[in-house]
Amino acid sequence: MFHSIIPPYLLEQLERSASDPSLRARYRQSLQHDAVLRTRPAAGRDTAAAAPGGRQRQVYDAENGTDLPGTLVRAEGDDAVQDQAVNQAYDGTGATWTLYQECFGRDSIDGAGLVLTSTVHYDRGYANAFWDGAQMVFGDGDGEIFGNFTSSIDVTGHELTHGVTQYTANLAYEGQSGALNESISDVFGSLAKQYAMGQSAADADWLIGAGLFLPGVQGVALRSMKAPGTAYDDPRLGKDPQPADMSGYVDTQDDNGGVHINSGIPNRAFYLVAADLGGNAYDDAGKIWYGTLTSSSLTESSRFRDFAEATQATARDLFGDDSTQLAAVSKAWQTVGVLGDQTRLMSAAQTELQPSTPPAPPPNGG
Repeated sequence: MFHSIIPPYLLEQLERSASDPSLRARYRQSLQHDAVLRTRPAAGRDTAAAAPGGRQRQVYDAENGTDLPGTLVRAEGDDAVQDQAVNQAYDGTGATWTLYQECFGRDSIDGAGLVLTSTVHYDRGYANAFWDGAQMVFGDGDGEIFGNFTSSIDVTGHELTHGVTQYTANLAYEGQSGALNESISDVFGSLAKQYAMGQSAADADWLIGAGLFLPGVQGVALRSMKAPGTAYDDPRLGKDPQPADMSGYVDTQDDNGGVHINSGIPNRAFYLVAADLGGNAYDDAGKIWYGTLTSSSLTESSRFRDFAEATQATARDLFGDDSTQLAAVSKAWQTVGVLGDQTRLMSAAQTELQPSTPPAPPPNGG
């Protein structure tokens, strides 16, 4: 299953707003290419498993082509090479493996030592990164809005976590189950970064894709888990459309039913739990989310409320009925309007995203 870090509505907005014809063509090509990838399964490549308990990484170079995986340029244990993108892909996949192994006892993406395969320098000016069901793929960026997609550990962790979800709950990639799929990837992508950098919940920036934007872009990242809807506000990108609670839930057919948009709601719920508990987010909060993802309590069509109740059950199992962990989980889901009396009223206040209409420029031209 194809999952990309840049949602289609953002590329559509960039295509509309770009004044340079070559950039417009580049965004259009990316959209068309991604649309084709979404309709086909991973290309039947071998996904060799490592010996249990052993981290195995392979980084390939597509040399600006689209044949996968490309030419092998660095394997597990090899010294760093001159190509920064290769080294960043190697380090990012390693950081993600380490999070899952050391914090949750998981042996790679499939739980059985799957080799972490990634390809860099995919296509020309490709402004995206994706998991295709078998491996990670990174573009170099368009040179105008986005830099190299290997630069953010959380982006790598996000995409690899789509693989973890694929091997566990297998949440359908549409509507609320798809938004949960996206949110889970944001959660563990952020945790991979926090664990690698030794950050507590209070120290973390809670941003997804910080550093992807090139100078001149008015934004800090693709998404903010702490404050959904505030990550960017740029004349070319538009304004971050993510809601922070159910009162802003976006009812749309675009973006697979708003999977990248409405993921802000469960994202903020996780942030609130981690902030409330303090310490390291990959400890108690992370264990609750991981335990829920890998339990048998979720189905492919699970919705926000199903997931919220499952996290309550996991917190209760891990920490007890009277635990601060369970209280934090319940409070967080109530705050974002998924649980509690306000859910029905908030759900009734849905808004509709219309990506065909370019967002208005920010106030004062900013």
